[in-house]
Amino acid sequence: MYLLFVLLTLLSSFDSVDPSCPGRCSCDSGHSVQCYRLMELPTGIPVTTKRLYISHSKIQHLQLSNFIQMLALEDFILLASGTESVENGTFKTLSTLKTLELWKNKLRCVPSALPATLEVLKLNDNSIRVLQESDFEGLKKLKTLELKNNLISSLSPSTLSALVSLQNLVLDGNNIQSMRAPLPLPHLKHMSVENNKLHVILSSFFTSLESLQFLSFSGNFLTKIPTNLPKSLLSLKMERNQLKVVRFRDMKHLENLSQLFLSENSLSSIDGAQLLTNLTTLELSQNQLQMLPFKLPTRLQKLDISNNLIQRVTVQDFQDLRDLKHLFLDNNLVSLFEAGALQRCSQFSNLALEQNLLLSIPLRLPKTLARLDLKGNAIQDIAERELRDLKQLQVLNLRNNKISALDLKALEGLPRLRHLYLDGNPWNCTCSLVRAREVLKAKGTDVRGGQCAAPADRQGESWMSSKKIMRQCEHILHLAEKNKETRKKPNPEDHPNVRINIDDDYYDYEID
Repeated sequence: MYLLFVLLTLLSSFDSVDPSCPGRCSCDSGHSVQCYRLMELPTGIPVTTKRLYISHSKIQHLQLSNFIQMLALEDFILLASGTESVENGTFKTLSTLKTLELWKNKLRCVPSALPATLEVLKLNDNSIRVLQESDFEGLKKLKTLELKNNLISSLSPSTLSALVSLQNLVLDGNNIQSMRAPLPLPHLKHMSVENNKLHVILSSFFTSLESLQFLSFSGNFLTKIPTNLPKSLLSLKMERNQLKVVRFRDMKHLENLSQLFLSENSLSSIDGAQLLTNLTTLELSQNQLQMLPFKLPTRLQKLDISNNLIQRVTVQDFQDLRDLKHLFLDNNLVSLFEAGALQRCSQFSNLALEQNLLLSIPLRLPKTLARLDLKGNAIQDIAERELRDLKQLQVLNLRNNKISALDLKALEGLPRLRHLYLDGNPWNCTCSLVRAREVLKAKGTDVRGGQCAAPADRQGESWMSSKKIMRQCEHILHLAEKNKETRKKPNPEDHPNVRINIDDDYYDYEID
């Protein structure tokens, strides 16, 4: 009876069964209404509603009469509902509206006469082609404007001049080709114009952006980094452009810049990065660099230079980078990694060297190293001296090398090793390999092995899971233990003239 009473109480607490809530909608005690798969905006929405969320519906047109009773509405989100048009002044009377999101619809223009209370306007994934100066009149409180994935081809400064409080502007995925005149947004902090068709950005464009901190022009056709960037900048993203040269002397005033992303360009050299004295992250992946940059910023913590043409790593490359923690050198041509090249990096934790030409594990790696990735090299064995100081190592990836045997002593000195990846190697599946596996499992290491290449009778077997190999090794071990007990040197007085000739893995001697 008690359980039945509790169940009935819980059911009665759900407002979605409230008869005043429209069909295909759910209403909660927080004055929020969520509706799905509607053919039109529902009538009878409670007048106290503060948040109205509608998605995956078929509402072609919005009009003033839809919202006449929603005097408390603060957030209206209409997602993927095929909306093509909005009647003039539809939202003007909503004096409490702060957020308006009309995502993934078919709008061809910005709704007119938006309320002055609006703080967030998101019109992503529509078909808007032109921004009119009147679109944003009176929106002095607007802080976020998102127009991602539309058809906008130009951006006039006068169009946005009314947005005196704007902090976030997102224009990704449009057709904008140039930015010339100054943008009068003194409080703008975040600006993203990714995946457009930008060829030109004049230096005067940034004149009034004195608060800008995060700027992204990734995925355009720029051949150089814009000049006269705001001194306030913390992060600059320029991936997937057509940069061939970076002139750091034009950026030395960026004393606050912490992150610089230059991946997927056509850079063949990088010199002068030390001028960015506070840079902590530098990403240069997928360029045409043949050597590591000369004189990197001393506060650098992360360097991604993967997918280039680097052949050598020397002590000189990293001698001043005491704060470096992450180095990504995967998919290069590294055949030489000097011993102790990273010794001065006292905070170092992550080294990625997959898909290179290394014949052995680099010597004298930092004692603080936590992850070491060496997949896809030409390493033939694991030497104890290469790993003995890595007491903090937790992940070791040796997949797809040329290792046939596993020296247990080389791994015994890794007390924190939790993941060891060994598959893709030509394993010689002797019982010593199985013993190493059991020891590693006993101390909690997750070992991922592979298939045996030898001996012939074990080819194709998985030395990590094969019961056949385990039985064979258990049998051999049992015989060995038995031989130790029974094949002791006999007493000549008990067995005169007895000649014993034993030849196995443990003994090789004769007794007269």
